Amino acid sequence: MTTPVIGVLALQGDVREHVIALAAADAVARPVRRPEELAEIDGLVIPGGESTTISKLAVLFGVMEPLRERLRAGLPVYGTCAGLIMLADKIIDPRSGQETLGGIDMIVRRNAFGRQNESFEAAVDVKGVEGGPVEGVFIRAPWVESVGAQVEVLAEYGGHIVAVRQGNAVATSFHPELTGDHRVHALFVDMVREGL
Repeated sequence: MTTPVIGVLALQGDVREHVIALAAADAVARPVRRPEELAEIDGLVIPGGESTTISKLAVLFGVMEPLRERLRAGLPVYGTCAGLIMLADKIIDPRSGQETLGGIDMIVRRNAFGRQNESFEAAVDVKGVEGGPVEGVFIRAPWVESVGAQVEVLAEYGGHIVAVRQGNAVATSFHPELTGDHRVHALFVDMVREGL
């Protein structure tokens, strides 16, 4: 069995937790900050954090355009929370100067589930993940307002879309990496492995 090398965009957010989750799912995980590091990976995780900050740092570190090129070329990617926002083609009420990588034909709403003090955990049934619901941590989480015809909805919570897939791109509104349940990461690692 091939062991994929999966980068975690290490500009801001819960990078360490994703590295641990990916390693538990039988991948080699490494932080990625510079454009040249993109050439060394088979897949990429974009962690949660603050989407505006990640966007600005990606431009500052010179990885925004090279990353867009790799995604267009088919690099598998998984975004959680702010990572979901970064993969959206459109954001409702973006912050000034906020850019996305795009790649998933969806419109997202930032902080849709409320402020930091309204964060919560919930059991979420995710299509393709066996063994019962995933425990999702929602921290100032976005939701997906609408998706295009090519987007597969993987999960909903409270009547809102919280997990999607389009081609090689997967995104969740919640943070599975904070729970010790690595099944969503395993799903992504399998996806990356299939493309090797």
